[in-house]
Amino acid sequence: MVIIDELPFRYVEGYGFKKFVCTLQPKLRLKDIPSHQTMARDVIDIYNSEREKLRKSLKGCRVCLTTDTWTSIQNLNYMCLTCHFIDDAWKLHKRILNFCQVEDHKGETIGRKIEMSLREWGIDGIFTLTVDNASSNLTTIKFLQRVTKDWNGAVLGNEYMHMRCCAHILNLIVGEGLKEIDASVAKVREAVRYVKSSPNRSQTFRSFMERLGMKSKSLLSLDVPTRWNSTYIMLETAEKFGKVFLRMDFEDDGYLSYFRTKEGSGGLGSPCMTDFQNCRAFVTFLRLFYNATKKFSGSLYVTSNAFYDEIFVIQESISNLVKSQNTLLKSTATNMQTKFEKYWGEGEKINPLLYVAVVFDSRKKLRFLKFSFSEIYGNVVAEVMVDKVKDLLFKLYNFYNSIHSPNVQDQSGSERTELETDASDPYVMVHSRYEGFLQVEQSVGCSNELERYLAENCDGRKDANFEILEW
Repeated sequence: MVIIDELPFRYVEGYGFKKFVCTLQPKLRLKDIPSHQTMARDVIDIYNSEREKLRKSLKGCRVCLTTDTWTSIQNLNYMCLTCHFIDDAWKLHKRILNFCQVEDHKGETIGRKIEMSLREWGIDGIFTLTVDNASSNLTTIKFLQRVTKDWNGAVLGNEYMHMRCCAHILNLIVGEGLKEIDASVAKVREAVRYVKSSPNRSQTFRSFMERLGMKSKSLLSLDVPTRWNSTYIMLETAEKFGKVFLRMDFEDDGYLSYFRTKEGSGGLGSPCMTDFQNCRAFVTFLRLFYNATKKFSGSLYVTSNAFYDEIFVIQESISNLVKSQNTLLKSTATNMQTKFEKYWGEGEKINPLLYVAVVFDSRKKLRFLKFSFSEIYGNVVAEVMVDKVKDLLFKLYNFYNSIHSPNVQDQSGSERTELETDASDPYVMVHSRYEGFLQVEQSVGCSNELERYLAENCDGRKDANFEILEW
């Protein structure tokens, strides 16, 4: 209770708590309730026990690390180091390894902290390291490459490190698009700020809503200008109340005075109908990026296999809007397309291991990549890119095959099916044998497990509850 609710240790010595516990268990004596010193010792014991469990879980694992650094309002520097790993039961885990104060945000300082944490936890297998876009992080990477070169299984290098993480690149692309409607966004932001600056103004806003017959549970939200996702949430809500803001512009003296003062000091005026139309059009487009970023940023489920779905939809949407009759959307999409091509090009600049992750999704395999590449770049480019991914797949397969010689014979499809079916039902038996026959047919000419996997049909495409790790 103390840990979960983040209560002070002295809470257990309060009269109210003791009375409550004794009411639950009348046989309990007050002296049986532990003191705050006992509580503190118990919490430390739990901490040490859980820490040891985690250390055992991490033993022999190759982990993916993410770092986050920031400066507090007290001007103190902090770093959080998180590890993500899959256990022997194929369950994904996320654990904070270190949350600490650091002297500065220099690359070597961060690198040393990460190194100390890894040694403390006994981690010698790093699969990936994801950092943000600060230039000092390049120094962090170089430092870790230098100090971890002798660690077993540690892979640190540009080929295997997705430093330009998808969510961050999407932020840059959206930022480019926001420039096109910057004035409209700034006006709407000021209108929202006005309404939210006092209870009286909020009440006035609600009264205008009632007069216009508008009912909504949505609340106005003021954004953080440097975070486009909060700008999206602000615009999505504000554009629904465009009529209310326009009515206030005619009838609310306080609102009129606020914006006259703004204009008098060189600021922007109140938002007009065109500003709300611009925001409405852009919000629809921005929703794609918002949903994609939420999926990329998920930490309690696997995301690498899903990245290309989002990239494909966004790239196709941008391409379509470049041909739009709407001047604003066309200009916005053109700028976004330029930024998109800078970071991802025609798919050739994307970390190839992310394509491998897509192939290892049994619902997609190489077929989905071939379809996506063909739709966007045409058949000629698609063939070249699919061949490159296929070459990488077999290089990886041959590498792991050379260091992990199999000591268990892989069951054929028909053998697996026979074991899993109900022998008492003749119809089920016929169906299972047919499934086995199809798998054998697909596997003809396959010399290894990877070729067999690629040749078989995609699994789980119509299963809404499909779990890739469970599969």
